[in-house]
Amino acid sequence: MPKVRFEPDGIEIDVPVGTSILEASNKAHAQVGSACGGVCACSTCHVYVKQGLDALAPASDREEDIMDKAFDVKSNSRLGCQSKILQDVVVVVEISRESRQAFLDEHPELRAALKQAAGAPR
Repeated sequence: MPKVRFEPDGIEIDVPVGTSILEASNKAHAQVGSACGGVCACSTCHVYVKQGLDALAPASDREEDIMDKAFDVKSNSRLGCQSKILQDVVVVVEISRESRQAFLDEHPELRAALKQAAGAPR
């Protein structure tokens, strides 16, 4: 069974083959944004695949077009919603800064709780 590790949080989860990185993040409660709900209409699930890139479904033309909207795109950038894991491997994913911010924007209650835990004013 494939495993996905989300960095820098160190969250790991086992998922079935065919699971997308976004689906894995939702199951693991990793902070990956998904403003469009995972239908390849935004770039908020932008992640960097540090290990296991070859085990993912290839990027479609649509994904590449949407990736043009993302910030700080690198050669290992992928949209989590489009990155299905096709092999039994460990996939290591770094959550992009924009994706984490999108997640917190989508979950203001969590953002407030994190600020409170850190002792910051709301």
